[in-house]
Amino acid sequence: MQLTVAELIKGDKINQEVTLKGWVRTFRANRFIAVNDGSTINNIQCVVDFEKFDENLLKRVTTGSAISVKGTLVESLGKGQKVEIQVTELEILGDSNPEEYPIQPKKHSFEFLRENAHLRVRTNTFSAVMRLRSLLSFAVHQYFNKNGFYYVNTPIITGSDAEGAGEMFKVTNLDINNTPKTEDGKVDYKQDFFGKETNLTVSGQLEAETYAMALGKVYTFGPTFRAENSNTTRHLAEFWMIEPEVAFNDLDANMDLAEDFIQQVIGYVLENGQDDLKFLDDRYKKEENSKPKQQRSEMGLLEKLHFVVDNKFVRLSYTEAIEILINSKPNKKKKFQFPIEGWGADLQSEHERYLVEKHFKSPVILFDYPANIKAFYMRMNDDGKTVRAMDVLFPGIGEIVGGSQREERLDVLLEKMKAIGIDEKELWWYLDTRRFGTAVHSGFGLGFERLVQFVTGMGNIRDVIPYPRTPQNAEF
Repeated sequence: MQLTVAELIKGDKINQEVTLKGWVRTFRANRFIAVNDGSTINNIQCVVDFEKFDENLLKRVTTGSAISVKGTLVESLGKGQKVEIQVTELEILGDSNPEEYPIQPKKHSFEFLRENAHLRVRTNTFSAVMRLRSLLSFAVHQYFNKNGFYYVNTPIITGSDAEGAGEMFKVTNLDINNTPKTEDGKVDYKQDFFGKETNLTVSGQLEAETYAMALGKVYTFGPTFRAENSNTTRHLAEFWMIEPEVAFNDLDANMDLAEDFIQQVIGYVLENGQDDLKFLDDRYKKEENSKPKQQRSEMGLLEKLHFVVDNKFVRLSYTEAIEILINSKPNKKKKFQFPIEGWGADLQSEHERYLVEKHFKSPVILFDYPANIKAFYMRMNDDGKTVRAMDVLFPGIGEIVGGSQREERLDVLLEKMKAIGIDEKELWWYLDTRRFGTAVHSGFGLGFERLVQFVTGMGNIRDVIPYPRTPQNAEF
């Protein structure tokens, strides 16, 4: 029977004849072949008797080659594995030239592996990351399905800017070398494919809101795009967003949802991805130990995950957080890169991490932010200064979730849109949800890659997506 490595290492097929297909990681002493098929971080040792196989055949067993082996699964006498295959038949399915194959069994820099992103998933680190990414994705859908949410596929091509950010990729089929112009010299988008200016979406939120106002509880989970020229370890031009929207939920219910969702999803991975997490936890500790002492994380990877899953999230207002930060030692001793001078400051990662890691020693949810640093669709509070916004803060990264109670009052929403120059004609359909049966509703957004980065301990967001899209890079 053909089995995966994950199935074989369970050890319940001892003394049975098995077939395995996979890729060679190493071949030692013309006798021990380490094979991996992607089903687990673990390899399985396949033992060949040199005298029973053709020498030319064995020469083709090189790192990266695809092989099929048949033999008996037996208990292993060697260290590091419980079982091994005593090989009786060996077939080369695909050769790999050792002089040309880039992913040799040695340490490679992440930069080198990004240049070989089509092959990097054959390494232990990236196979572990991508298996955990898959587990997380399943856990997201499972959570929402169990809790009565409907999955909505919002448009990737849109005529609106949900964030008001303006940093969007244009979508057009106009000839850029001979663009049609209007009488006043502007691009004539009426001649474009959609008859108007369109872009790749930055968020599915606005469309999801319209569906929540009919189906009650919905979520989107799809690709989003930002044309922000940021070459950092935290930014991608193409990334995936998880965005639930719930009718009749106020901000408190929204915070409850975010906390439960995150804890359940990470808890699922802790339960079902133990081998990969153990490997990445060991990698994370080695990486941290190589840093100067003052730059090291106080928690290991698994500690951080349990820190989130096992602790009740502390909730406090932005105003309370500002008071804490103003009176904090790092602020008084001018150790913050961005000193907190007063109410209205836009909090940076260093401030968020201080609240989580030093002050409360718990995940934190901040709420009621100044209106002028948040988006137009967030509900204005009675004080006229703050909005019903919330951010979930984690150790190591700061903000991981951003959300709000949405502004359901038509007159207030129109006033806010006018103040920042959003044409109500462009969002007539969004405003209709406030005209016909408006109600309190809330939602949040979670960048999926940010979540994968947190769960895997990877330092660069480019290493948690199969093919990163960043400024000046659209390879593969």
